[in-house]
Amino acid sequence: MKVRYVKLELILMKPSEVDIAMNIIDSAKKHLKEQGIDQWQTGYPDYECIKNDSMTNKGFFAVDNGNILGYLCIDFDGEPAYNNLNGTWSSDKDYVVVHRMAISENARGKNVSSQIFKLVEKMSADKGITNFRVDTDADNVKMQHILKKNGFIYRGTIWFDNSEKIAFDKQF
Repeated sequence: MKVRYVKLELILMKPSEVDIAMNIIDSAKKHLKEQGIDQWQTGYPDYECIKNDSMTNKGFFAVDNGNILGYLCIDFDGEPAYNNLNGTWSSDKDYVVVHRMAISENARGKNVSSQIFKLVEKMSADKGITNFRVDTDADNVKMQHILKKNGFIYRGTIWFDNSEKIAFDKQF
């Protein structure tokens, strides 16, 4: 049975909430390490990175009835690493990218990521952007499954955070 949070919404993080986001990120780092995934094990994302998300109005919480279920960065300014894709994007139009998505421990496995992607798509469509890009580590099989389940298509590899990442995109 899938749990669906019916009031899930994306709320802009306040500068005073960086510690809350870092707690979610740190829990996700631990979860990745427990699975033997090297992603996020070298410091990134760190406090300064998340603070910068807040200062640039790119940091968001996924919230259901006042409960924070996750954190993510939503960026409409482009990702420089994506300019050097070893592969081909489906479109060269403007795009939204999600970075640093982490789901709180109590919400993992409950379809929150898929619901977040739908909310990001709506936010993007409201801005006239229908191109969505994301990347992850090759070892992060769970995220790859979530991406494919949500219509993302593998497009190649990029270099980001001192390692090769696999890149996906989607048109909606």
